[in-house]
Amino acid sequence: MAQHKRQISKANGQEIDVDVLIIGAGPTGLGAAKRMNQINGPSWMIVDSNETPGGLASTDCTPEGFLYDVGGHVIFSHYKYFDDCIDEALPNDDDWYHHQRISYVRYKGEWVPYPFQNNISMLPKEDQITCLEGMIDATLEARVANTKPKDFDEWILRTQGEGLANCFMRPYNYKVWAVPTTKMQCAWLGERVAAPNLKLVTRNTILNKTAGNWGPNATFRFPAHGGTGNIWIQVAKTIPQKKTRFGENGRVQLVDADGHRVLLGDGTTVNYKKLINTMAVDSLVEHMRDPELVNLSKGLFYSTTHVIGVGVRGSRPERIGDKCWLYFPEDNCPFYRATIFSNYSPYNQPDTSKKLPTLQLADGSQPSSSEAKEGPYWSIMLEVSESSMKPVDNANMLRDCIAGLINTDMLRPGDEIVSTYHRAFDHGYPTPSLEREGVLTQLLPKLQAKDILSRGRFGSWRYEVGNQDHSFMLGVEAADHLVNGAAELTLNYPDFVNTRANTERRLVDGAQMFVGAKMNGFEEEEQASGGANGSLAFRPEAVKNNQDSEKVAGVPSMKAARDAAPV
Repeated sequence: MAQHKRQISKANGQEIDVDVLIIGAGPTGLGAAKRMNQINGPSWMIVDSNETPGGLASTDCTPEGFLYDVGGHVIFSHYKYFDDCIDEALPNDDDWYHHQRISYVRYKGEWVPYPFQNNISMLPKEDQITCLEGMIDATLEARVANTKPKDFDEWILRTQGEGLANCFMRPYNYKVWAVPTTKMQCAWLGERVAAPNLKLVTRNTILNKTAGNWGPNATFRFPAHGGTGNIWIQVAKTIPQKKTRFGENGRVQLVDADGHRVLLGDGTTVNYKKLINTMAVDSLVEHMRDPELVNLSKGLFYSTTHVIGVGVRGSRPERIGDKCWLYFPEDNCPFYRATIFSNYSPYNQPDTSKKLPTLQLADGSQPSSSEAKEGPYWSIMLEVSESSMKPVDNANMLRDCIAGLINTDMLRPGDEIVSTYHRAFDHGYPTPSLEREGVLTQLLPKLQAKDILSRGRFGSWRYEVGNQDHSFMLGVEAADHLVNGAAELTLNYPDFVNTRANTERRLVDGAQMFVGAKMNGFEEEEQASGGANGSLAFRPEAVKNNQDSEKVAGVPSMKAARDAAPV
């Protein structure tokens, strides 16, 4: 690394040289670090401003002992490599609880099984008729349509009809995304939104039957202890601690992309050859102080997520039962989703023997006694979205959410609330807006031309590959791409990875021919000399003569991926 560069302002003179620097220790950054460590070739380091790894998959604990995740996280997977890494981090049977998803939509005072559009048999008769008529009209119109839907709203109308659009899809999605459906594209949908089967829905409506579970998360698992955040704390423990810098000394102050160096919070300068960024890409370009890229990033839209937790004394009510998460399209509550967090693990709330005072009753009145009493306890976690198109009353959000819980029969007025929690996460959902692809198709290549791969839920801004498994693999595949030019299937072909078993990589033998191989050397390659997109030349003796570097990485070649991926 050249030593004649002008020292960055605020630098303390201490410098570290690495081949690959990873910014962010959420699932994506940890995926990249995990893979770099497994390949055991180029030098690397991972930095994060938080002392505790996890990013948007973290867990908070209230002073009373109630746990709340950063939103509704559960573990289900499209990748064996992800499963391997999670199982390595939490290897014991008693590390996990396994659940069947039990999910409902609250509509006109009733619980309609999820997904709503497949269960209109549970609606009032007038709404059944409205929804069925809309579905019939949509089916007939779809037969003669010769263009693709121009936005999410048009997709809803074409696949589900006006009735379902007005009863559920439009109001619910506005509450989730904090933008109208007319301002969202529809290329992201994939397995995220169920398109109803008219014949099946009609049959179930006539027979008064409900549809079965749908979607990839019909079954899921959840850690017994520490919430979702504990998964990533334990994953972080499986990488060399000497290659991590978490906390103030891992906070990024400045990214000098032209100089290939990053200034950290303690004044240390890290010189790198390649950078894997997992912080929000709009924040990255701000740290780069690049006016062109900053202006370009302003075309990306996101919503803020407020997570509200309510801890309640008493046994879980029968009307709540073993429900997992619940959806709320109506305006009688500010939240769009509620998770019965105490159902995921008995350790998500204090032990029954712990004595806690009652803070208030659910109706807002004061308890008759301030004496601390024993449990049992149960808890609810709520999510509320906010954006410039959907402002919220921050000062009264907790009050309004508790009132909404009463309105939706989740709480009764006299229920004893012993703990409350409210935290806002500025970047909550990366919105698949109409403008998104126009921005990303310029921004990501411009960054890559500067030897920066920006990946992750907000690093690459694609919600359709924003679950924990996707996010982790975005990092894994970024590492493989940098080292060996492998195709990044999750980023570029989301429908492909979401509709197959992704078994090419494994943790034990997943480095494929890399495991146990000796390094002959490490140097930067340009495309003109045979490197794939400026990949770092990784030349183990066992594979140095292999001409197809993507096959060496154990994943399909770019051409094979392109041929296999749906158009």
